[in-house]
Amino acid sequence: MILVHLFTVIGVAVFAASGALAAVRRSLDPVGVLVLAIVTATGGGTLRDVLMDRHPVFWISAPWFIGVSALAALVTWLWVRKYPPPDKALQYADALGLAFFSIAGAQIAEAGGLAPFAATIMAALTGCAGGLIRDVLVAEVPLVFRQSELYVTACLAGVVLYFCLKALGLTAEIASVLGMATIALIRLASIRWSITLPVLKMPER
Repeated sequence: MILVHLFTVIGVAVFAASGALAAVRRSLDPVGVLVLAIVTATGGGTLRDVLMDRHPVFWISAPWFIGVSALAALVTWLWVRKYPPPDKALQYADALGLAFFSIAGAQIAEAGGLAPFAATIMAALTGCAGGLIRDVLVAEVPLVFRQSELYVTACLAGVVLYFCLKALGLTAEIASVLGMATIALIRLASIRWSITLPVLKMPER
């Protein structure tokens, strides 16, 4: 479980940074930055734990996760005050958070005894729900629903690869790294080159 904790800590920090970036772009005050960062960082894991009946949820059993979120939000806020972030900084931070949180969610679901299919769903919720909540709170169309994004697709591809590699006998460490790399690379490629899935449209009459 050391690997799970490491991925969760990194995922919390990166997602908190993405929440802080979204708050700064909406010109929220420091309290708003802090709240949005914490909600973004803990939303996916909280939903996963509630659905899996894991009590207490991860940030209640380990309150220092809130401290990690707050610290990441503070560092992000101080940084952007001096160095304006690139236009796609939020998307890049979100891509990394998605990679770490999705694989951490898969490992937690796996440790909870879920079958690979159910564990994949829990991994997707862990990785995607925090960003979805963040975008809803700042009145934006969530990244997960945008036509121009490969989001859930990237998450599912990495998680499925993780379970397949483990089934083939690779260690959890190697499977985790390759799964996270797959998620991050697909997301970053989608952002950089606007790679999308085909769009289904109603035929015109």
